[in-house]
Amino acid sequence: MVEVTVTPQSSLADRPVQIRVRGLTPSQLVTLRAWLKDEQGECFQSRAFFRADGAGEVDPGIHAALGGSYSGVWPMGLFWFLQPDTLFRRLVKRDVAGSPFRVRLEVFDGLCLGTDPREQPLGSCEAERWYVGPGVQRVPIREGRVRGALFLPP
Repeated sequence: MVEVTVTPQSSLADRPVQIRVRGLTPSQLVTLRAWLKDEQGECFQSRAFFRADGAGEVDPGIHAALGGSYSGVWPMGLFWFLQPDTLFRRLVKRDVAGSPFRVRLEVFDGLCLGTDPREQPLGSCEAERWYVGPGVQRVPIREGRVRGALFLPP
């Protein structure tokens, strides 16, 4: 059974996480895909191709991506290289305090270039990426023409 894990499962967006895939066959070629839907329902995704090590594991922090959205060793590459399905869209989080981005991580057998809904992942998991930590207070700023927000620690 193929298992995809992200540790920690819930974290602040500027904190690194560790992604691991276990249960593959040694030297198996796989595609790791990350995707999310923003607050307007737009889909953003990234993908990277990996060859499992001798133990049947993939760790983007150790193993180099062979291609896809990026290549080389990028522990957070799947998060950093998220691209919109619709051109000229930007990934922006408006409700920073109320909800996280939920990033779905999936692993597919072989090179998976499309998003065919009939294609079933070998394994998947979900990561929460928060933009405001617990207890942080958001104070709106409106002074003259200045607009912004002040975030106060607990």
